[in-house]
Amino acid sequence: MGEHQVMAPQQESTDSSTQPEQVDYGHSLISSRRVEGTPVFSTKNEKLGTIHSVMIGKRTGTVAYAVLEFGGFMGVGSKVHPVPWSLLTYDIDHDGYVVEMTRDQLAKAPAMTLDESDRPIDRQYQEQLNSYWGTMPWWGL
Repeated sequence: MGEHQVMAPQQESTDSSTQPEQVDYGHSLISSRRVEGTPVFSTKNEKLGTIHSVMIGKRTGTVAYAVLEFGGFMGVGSKVHPVPWSLLTYDIDHDGYVVEMTRDQLAKAPAMTLDESDRPIDRQYQEQLNSYWGTMPWWGL
């Protein structure tokens, strides 16, 4: 947990007219404001949703989980799912995060309302979340 891989672009083009907007890939840090709204894709290139927010340990600074918004339209009818941060990998080609999960797995994953998402989940719920995704708790053992 903690370190994330950054997948490099698959092909480089020397034609500047077809280059997307320049993105600074030289830094390993990103503002939480830039993470919010970032798309999340499956490994099969299916867009699963967007990151609504991230929950960060106050004392450790460790990102515990991303709150992934899934379904609905402009927040109406959407579900949010806490997804352990360790499952997300930033992919330059997608300009977003990629996770090894299907839309069906996400739909069946632990969920919360949007109103609940800004409050930390309790330890028991966090343990259910880790059990569902097969991950270690963000706080360690």
